[in-house]
Amino acid sequence: MRSRYTAFVRKDFAYLVATHDPATVGTTNAVDLARATSRTIWLGLEIVATAAGGEADDTGIVEFIARGSTLSSGKSFAQRERSRFRRVAGRWVYSDGDIT
Repeated sequence: MRSRYTAFVRKDFAYLVATHDPATVGTTNAVDLARATSRTIWLGLEIVATAAGGEADDTGIVEFIARGSTLSSGKSFAQRERSRFRRVAGRWVYSDGDIT
C-alpha cells in the first residue's frame, strides 16, 4: 500500500498499473490515472488497519486514509478506503477497494 501511495505522490502511473491485479485492472491505464489526479497534491497516508497480508497469506486488506489537496480549489480532502490485495506470482497486487 505504501508503495502505491508513493507512486501517486511521484506520479508514477506506470507502477500503479503494473501493481494492479490483472484480474481486476479492467480499463485502468496510466493516462487516465494521470488525468484524474493531475490537480492533486498528496499530503499524507495513515494506515488505519490491516488484516492478513503476511508471509504465509495470499490475500490481505489495508484500510487507510490518504489526505490531499486539490490545486484548482485549494480544498483539502481525506479519502478513506479499505483495499484488497492478493499475491500473484509471488508479488502483492491491488485487487480493489471500498471507499468509506
